[in-house]
Amino acid sequence: MKDDLQETKNYLQELSEQLYNYITQISPTGLDWIVHIIVKLALLCAVFLIVDFVLKFVINFIFRLFHDQTKFPILKSIYQSKITNSVAHFAALIIVGALQGSIFPEGALPKTTIFIIRCVNLGLVMILAGMLYRSLTAFRNYFAIKQDFYKIMALNALSETVKILGIFIFTVVGICVVFGIKGTTIVGSLGAITAVLVLVFRDTILGFVTGLHVATSKNLKVGDWVSIPKYSIEGNITEISLLTTKITNFDKTVSTIPTYDLLTTEIKNLQVMSESNTRRIKKSIYFNINSFKFLGEEDIERLKEVNLISNYLEEKSAEIKRENSNLEHQDKVVNGRQLTNIGVFRYYAQKYIENDPDIDKNGTRMVRQLDITPQGLPLEVYCFANDSKWERFEQIQADIFDHLLVASKEFDLQVMQVSIKV
Repeated sequence: MKDDLQETKNYLQELSEQLYNYITQISPTGLDWIVHIIVKLALLCAVFLIVDFVLKFVINFIFRLFHDQTKFPILKSIYQSKITNSVAHFAALIIVGALQGSIFPEGALPKTTIFIIRCVNLGLVMILAGMLYRSLTAFRNYFAIKQDFYKIMALNALSETVKILGIFIFTVVGICVVFGIKGTTIVGSLGAITAVLVLVFRDTILGFVTGLHVATSKNLKVGDWVSIPKYSIEGNITEISLLTTKITNFDKTVSTIPTYDLLTTEIKNLQVMSESNTRRIKKSIYFNINSFKFLGEEDIERLKEVNLISNYLEEKSAEIKRENSNLEHQDKVVNGRQLTNIGVFRYYAQKYIENDPDIDKNGTRMVRQLDITPQGLPLEVYCFANDSKWERFEQIQADIFDHLLVASKEFDLQVMQVSIKV
């Protein structure tokens, strides 16, 4: 067996010497080293492609056997991110590096040997960089399978930072490999520009800190419905990366903000409303103060026909009559307690939203007066619709205010509106 291996080695060495001599004879004078490099690279590339193809086929075939991602989620994420291809590339290039000295006779054209070795080493550095990138992708795929959105967010911030640091480190290593210099020489020269590097990577550092904060506090995640008043943005978060956060607005446009704004800017997370299927209604009607009045007996009798307030008017009328029975000058309406059209309407609006089947019974249901403005007295309706879908919510809100605006006429109230002169 050893004799056979020795004979094979001797045969390859003899073939290599013949090839070397033949190329030397046909090459132009002074350019033989260039031709040798081209031939040697071509042969090494051919060996690399063949070995790489075989290794990829074997490794991927083994990983495809573990196709069930529920049983083997880690192996599935490794296969999906193509780390197996990087492993095959790395192994094939190591084999090529070991064989490169056997193609031509030892000691022949040492410059070409140095060049080939540096090319192989640079290739190894690039493959390792790609393997790091794919490893980070594998981690994201693994947590995506488990649907752990907050860990994905933290991993995104971490992976983006590692990518940037990896690019820097592998660039330094690549330069050292190509030019044959020590890495300490390059790193030492960077000490003078540390402040500049910090300034350049300011957004990167802030984005990294923000990503970790958001992931640990669990205030936001991809898919959340948010509102950012500073930028007049309202929509769903589609991506949180190291530097930018993308939000798809409801008008189908896409807004991009710096990720560190998630820490420094007021952000309303409206996802709770969507998850609870409720959405707040907070809207006012402005009434003309000059239309306010005390209700007389005729007005009260007329409004008793309104079912929602008939019992209320009966009880309040009897109560007010008892309290005012001992007053002097009862003919003066300002003496004692009286019912007003705005007060009775406020009670009517309260009962109306309490009896509306589209209003959440467990949420706050309130009709209140706000501070008087030059436009009149605002009467605010505050409640929660039991459907958070935008279209249905707007219908529920519109139905409530359509009814209240028209019903206010029954109480002799005037709704304020601003006319525009053309």
